[in-house]
Amino acid sequence: MAVKTPKPDAVTLEAVDLARQAAIEAGGEDQVGEHLGAVMEGDRLVTHAFASLHPGYSGWYWAVTLVRASRAKIPTVSEVVLLPGDEALVAPAWVPWSQRVEPGDVAPGMLMPTPDNDPRLEPGYTAGADPKTPEEAIEIRAVVHELGLGRERVITQEGRSLAAERWLKTHGPSAPEAQRAPAPCSTCGYLIRLRGELGAEFGVCANNFAAADGHVVSIDHGCGAHSDVVDEHRGVELPVPVWDTISIDHSLFD
Repeated sequence: MAVKTPKPDAVTLEAVDLARQAAIEAGGEDQVGEHLGAVMEGDRLVTHAFASLHPGYSGWYWAVTLVRASRAKIPTVSEVVLLPGDEALVAPAWVPWSQRVEPGDVAPGMLMPTPDNDPRLEPGYTAGADPKTPEEAIEIRAVVHELGLGRERVITQEGRSLAAERWLKTHGPSAPEAQRAPAPCSTCGYLIRLRGELGAEFGVCANNFAAADGHVVSIDHGCGAHSDVVDEHRGVELPVPVWDTISIDHSLFD
């Protein structure tokens, strides 16, 4: 189906002063710049464009739409808006909160909901099994509850793998401090091993002088605060003070 091209309307196209006055009434006289042109939107429907002089809207323009009724001699203002041009600075595309949140963003008092289909978690009462019927799921849950076990959900293999990737990036063997360490964390007395599958590769640093104190580190990580680093000189003998402020010269009282 062919698109009908509107015929140029001389009356609305030439009504630049009317369009400018409408833009001035909307934004102020000092905010409306030169006339940038006009576009036919439809029969007797024209949009005039004026540059915006507002310092906060560089590259934007005022769009004033005029319309003329059939057989009318004077057009009227239909709409006045401020629109971004090709060079305009605009806000970035909106992104849902669930996609904007970054690691470490959860502050005190904030709640981070976990979706039901989170691939990092699986139902804890099934221990990875997939009950075939609701009755089977209820039975398994009852047994687990009776045994005193039970977290509603536990981490999956995928969740453990993702955690391991993150920890290796920050406190793994390729970290700068690990490259210059005298020995790996696996031989350090301050390493507290994790339990389960991750314990074969990771532990927690418990040296308050280490940069990784309280963080998960890989066993092949390392730093200069290793427990086997021992100073050859346990103490330092201090020289005689230049001015003795402790002893009492009794000759001063003779």
